[in-house]
Amino acid sequence: MEGRKRQVLTCILNDRAGSNSAAQARELVDKVAVEHGWQARVLVFSGGDDLALRAAEARASGGLVVAGGGDGTIAAVAAALVGSDAVLGVLPMGTLNHFAKDLGIPLQLEAAVHTLFTGKVVRVDVGDVNGHIFLNNSSIGFYPRIVQERRREQRQGRNKWIALAQATALIFRKSRSLHVELAGDDGDRQAYDTPFVFVGNNRYNLAGLEIGTRAVLDGGKLWICAAPHAGRFALVGLAVGALLGFVKDADLAAFETGQIDIHMRRTHVQVATDGEVNVMRTPLHYRSRPGALRVIVPSSVD
Repeated sequence: MEGRKRQVLTCILNDRAGSNSAAQARELVDKVAVEHGWQARVLVFSGGDDLALRAAEARASGGLVVAGGGDGTIAAVAAALVGSDAVLGVLPMGTLNHFAKDLGIPLQLEAAVHTLFTGKVVRVDVGDVNGHIFLNNSSIGFYPRIVQERRREQRQGRNKWIALAQATALIFRKSRSLHVELAGDDGDRQAYDTPFVFVGNNRYNLAGLEIGTRAVLDGGKLWICAAPHAGRFALVGLAVGALLGFVKDADLAAFETGQIDIHMRRTHVQVATDGEVNVMRTPLHYRSRPGALRVIVPSSVD
């Protein structure tokens, strides 16, 4: 744990994020900053601006750098701070807010704003794939295709959740396997066909009420998960089993490692990182960067 004495705050807000408006966030940040004797600068963008540039400028100016938005926005701002002494503050304003939940940051906006001024600084790990930072997870296979199809549905005016359901159903019907060869840092190599490879920044819970969450964000390991030779019906069975609490690591090809290379028969592949999709050259080189990001969490978090 590290103490902090900061008097300057730059807040970068996404006004297209899902659960709270940028106007409300701006008002709260300005108000609470004054109450604590801080100087606040609030920047609002709507997706077309260069987040990385804004975040780098904020880092250079010193003080606390706050990202307000969904997981994609938080990750984009965090990427500019990784490996530096800059501190990230998080305002969870998206739909799912996985990073904030796993850190124990309040999802209620006013409480999250107060945490910026009353919390403590901790170090957490980040994941890196071919130089691209992620905070939660990265994957190849059917999920990047679902994201792309969901966005296509949304551009046609469909609600996000309806678009997601339709995209999932469509990609599921067209699901196909990838042939991958995984080479871990222990020298072990595995080759198989799988509909996906999931790479978590630290281990994810697989089943029950805690499914999709992480107990720690500073374990210094990537969590690799795949489903060798699983067809569409086997995937349905795994999903149902996970919800009922029956799935364990042994039911999948799941293991932890510090770094891993994923070799494929194609030269480029779609890669999802924290809900964003990019085309990357293979082989994919994943690595954990332990303690590379400083972030503010509530003082009550262990």
